[in-house]
Amino acid sequence: MAKPAAETSFTFRIDAGLKQEFLKVTDKENKPGSQVLRDLMAAYIQRKKRKEFETEARRQSQLIASSAEEDAVMDWISDVADTEAWK
Repeated sequence: MAKPAAETSFTFRIDAGLKQEFLKVTDKENKPGSQVLRDLMAAYIQRKKRKEFETEARRQSQLIASSAEEDAVMDWISDVADTEAWK
């Protein structure tokens, strides 16, 4: 059986009014503020990773487009895409 990931604390300073409003909203939603913050952190990380992926995909696309072998690469991509559709 796998062990659960280790947990740690994260301490930071925020405006008192912001904290009060945040806790008011999370209380109304019956959600622990700490869970909402964990969800926000996970979403932030996911957005950053997606942006990095898109940036790299764009870079590679530009390399292919500027390549003398663009037609061959595009044919290969088309063949792979057709193969993937059958899985």
